[in-house]
Amino acid sequence: MTSTAPVAPGGRRWAILAVIAVAQLMVVLDNTIVNIALPSAQVDLGFDDAQRQWVITAYALAFGSLLLLGGRMSDLFGRKRAFVTGLVGFAVASMVGGAATDLVMLVAARAAQGVFGALLAPAALSLLTTTFPGGRERARAFGIFSAIVGAGAAIGLLLGGVLTEYVDWRWCMYVNAVFAAVALVGGLVLLPSLQRQGRPRLDVGGTLAASAGLFGLVFGLASAETDGWGSPVVWAFLAAGVVLLGVFVLIQRRVSAPLLPLRVILDRTRGGAYLTVLVLASGMFGVSLFLTFYLQRNLGFSPVLTGVAFLPMVASIVTASTTVPNALLPRFGPKPLVITGLVLGTAAMLWFSQLTVDSTYAAGVLPGLVLMGLGMGTAMSTGINTATLGVQPADAGVASATVNTMQQVGGSVGTALLSSIAGTATAAALTTAPGDPGAATVSGYSAAFTAAAVLFAVGAVVCGLLVRGGRPQSAETTETTETTTTEAVSTDSTGLAGAVRDADGGAVTGATLTLVDPAGRESGRAVSDAAGDFDLRAAGPGDHLLVTGAPGRAPSAQRIVLADGRTTCADVVLDLAEVSVGG
Repeated sequence: MTSTAPVAPGGRRWAILAVIAVAQLMVVLDNTIVNIALPSAQVDLGFDDAQRQWVITAYALAFGSLLLLGGRMSDLFGRKRAFVTGLVGFAVASMVGGAATDLVMLVAARAAQGVFGALLAPAALSLLTTTFPGGRERARAFGIFSAIVGAGAAIGLLLGGVLTEYVDWRWCMYVNAVFAAVALVGGLVLLPSLQRQGRPRLDVGGTLAASAGLFGLVFGLASAETDGWGSPVVWAFLAAGVVLLGVFVLIQRRVSAPLLPLRVILDRTRGGAYLTVLVLASGMFGVSLFLTFYLQRNLGFSPVLTGVAFLPMVASIVTASTTVPNALLPRFGPKPLVITGLVLGTAAMLWFSQLTVDSTYAAGVLPGLVLMGLGMGTAMSTGINTATLGVQPADAGVASATVNTMQQVGGSVGTALLSSIAGTATAAALTTAPGDPGAATVSGYSAAFTAAAVLFAVGAVVCGLLVRGGRPQSAETTETTETTTTEAVSTDSTGLAGAVRDADGGAVTGATLTLVDPAGRESGRAVSDAAGDFDLRAAGPGDHLLVTGAPGRAPSAQRIVLADGRTTCADVVLDLAEVSVGG
């Protein structure tokens, strides 16, 4: 079920990144742009405060519970097809939401947005993963992508404020069609279309267990924000979600074509990267939520000015994510960057915890925003990059979906947990000083920021212990079902180095690797050692066919492009079912 495509030229890769960035921005900013539009929509459509939460919850439930399925669909049926389908569906759902005549129509449109977003977001990230397989270009590309992820919430606040204040709340939905149209044209022109061989298989049992489990988890967390942690409904859904996700893991261990191959998440460094994304998303949602309240209610900022107030954080995210990982990740690896980013996040939360009713924006808010932006830009880019590095091509979609799942669940956990802490602290402060509700509210914010600081600090320790030290391994080459590219690292001679692994990541010893040049001549040969490693010297650079075989395993034949005077790094995955070259 594999195929190859010509190497994408550098300019084309960056154009593809621009298309992916537009699509990702549309998905990310939709989380906050609708928040700004909600008060106006509520007045226009005539629904009450209790019903209002479903406009947000409907999107979160559909998006969060279907992400893994969406990721696997892109693996099975093609990333371009999933990307285009997600774009068109998201745009249509947004248009329906903008034209909503009542709450039911708006909620249904938001749920549809979540469904198509669950297909689009993993496809976008997996396309990025396979377009930029390794090296400094990958770090730079993921820095730009992560800047979009980190800054999207603040951009949504600004854009939502402008549209709501100067046009109409409905344009907070309609504007998605503009983003989708731009990304659609670019995607149709730039993304390769490849015929896939073989009949796709879908893990039905795993799909049902994962979707239901994630639904229970997201619904329980969303309900905790409104019903409180003492609600039996909250704990019933949370318990059901945990049990179903446990069943999902058991199913993945037994089926031949799992929805989420456990090798994707059991790698120690990749698991630490996923946890990094989860922690960052939890804290980030808290920042945007409570600071938005503080800026508008305590400092009297308008919706537009609130969005402008977040721009220093956006600038810090963009600056850090497009420079720090690009310069340091290939040299030092993810460990120090993850720790540094989370420590900066801890410092930002501690700064925000000192806010009072008399604080000003310049002295009380701005320094924390800059710290948070630098931390987010450093750790989020590194986390997303590392979480999708080195996965088998057939798993790129579901690995990307897992990143999005961590973001969605992290956002839900952060919103529910921090809101509950803030509410409890506010109630306690009102009991102590009932005549000062403003101070009590700020006291609640302070408690939430303190809890977020603890979350970041613990995350820095745990993620630092999980993520391995040293430079990224096997980061330089990925042969994909959509594109084939290679990235070389400097050495003194032309060659190929890496490891031969089985589907579970174990070493394949004694595998024979042969390079064949375009004229059909043997250019080099090597045999993997006891650790599965190989170092193959080639007669010359250029296009080659890498043929790999081992006793009892299906042979592999894949295209490799070697650079003159440099060693290209590639891992070969070899088992009885399929063969692929992974980053």
